[in-house]
Amino acid sequence: MTCDEVLKAVFPFLEGEDLASCMGVCKQWRNLARDDFFWKCLCAKRWPSICKQPNPPTVTYYKLYQTFNKRKPHRTLLPPRLSFDDLEFFIDIWTEDGFIFSEVIPGPILQNGIKIPPPGACDMLRFHLEGPEYKMKLPVDPRFTVPLSQTVSVSVLVGRKDSNRVACIINKSMFDYIDGTAFRAMANDYLDFSPVYPFVSGIRAWISLLFMEEGNEGAIDVFGIEMDFCDAANSKEEVLWLLDMLDWK
Repeated sequence: MTCDEVLKAVFPFLEGEDLASCMGVCKQWRNLARDDFFWKCLCAKRWPSICKQPNPPTVTYYKLYQTFNKRKPHRTLLPPRLSFDDLEFFIDIWTEDGFIFSEVIPGPILQNGIKIPPPGACDMLRFHLEGPEYKMKLPVDPRFTVPLSQTVSVSVLVGRKDSNRVACIINKSMFDYIDGTAFRAMANDYLDFSPVYPFVSGIRAWISLLFMEEGNEGAIDVFGIEMDFCDAANSKEEVLWLLDMLDWK
């Protein structure tokens, strides 16, 4: 067998990336590897139905494979239309006996968060707070205690100073999960998006009460509040775009 015959026998068994690499070996290999028959074989493996049409596609199978198999580059987000300076957060937490926390928190304060965990915070919680995931954190001063025997609920609204509009982030959700090893009590709710984005759904907002390792018996000693959107947003810009998509009233 000649060299060309050997290559023509081997090329149909190669994957697309390997066949494309062969095109860079020399001019002879390049001319052989560009034969549309080999790329039709690859398209038949990936999209067999496209090779069953009576008329071939208007582009070559090589171009077809190249177009739909190339890796998508990482897309950089455009600058968000909102900033934390434009926002303020209304956080209300209550038990069966009444409100234990009710504050209006300016966006920059929630963004800047807890720089250094207070003395007495457990190592696992410190590791969580210092992790790379984007979280909004608020120190609670003075601290408050939450009775473990009572139902604790939370609501979070966000307001825009530029338009005086308000959106709901969390609506009457209960802290129904307490992680005793990470010293966090967590609640969540699904975000309500504007009708302009009808196909966006299933994204949750999470809010956590951060408490000390040594607390009162039957209660947790809360020193901070944390909120994140880890289902979809892991940077400040992504969070701001997510908030911009809410159903503002």
